[in-house]
Amino acid sequence: MQTNRSIPTSQVIPELGYPDVATAADWLCKAFGFRERLRIGNHRVQLVFGTGALVVIEAPPREPGMRAPAHGVLVRVDDVDAHCARARAAGATIAGEPQSYPYGERQYGVIDPAGHRWTFSQSIADVDPADWGGTLADRAV
Repeated sequence: MQTNRSIPTSQVIPELGYPDVATAADWLCKAFGFRERLRIGNHRVQLVFGTGALVVIEAPPREPGMRAPAHGVLVRVDDVDAHCARARAAGATIAGEPQSYPYGERQYGVIDPAGHRWTFSQSIADVDPADWGGTLADRAV
């Protein structure tokens, strides 16, 4: 699997939604011992703990009477296009077709039968987060 400075090396990365991303990330670091790895604007913060990682994301808006999932899972794979084809053949609901991003990842989204959001990501380039607006923490790993 290609490395990319813009994504943690963990292969499975939970994404947890909070109304205030910065406050949540700071609290998780203080309370649970996570370390900030990368801050992306005011809507995402990558945290690490040992060899694991999680991403604090902006909680999706909730429509009246609807329950929006405030979490998801990001999984790193070797070939996003082949993985998407496999998921589609199994009847998965594709929420976003494979797309390449300036931060060096090619990703697609899926909603599973229980409504959980999944993102599958393939590193396609090693990109310095500063090249696309990310802020790498001084204490990053």
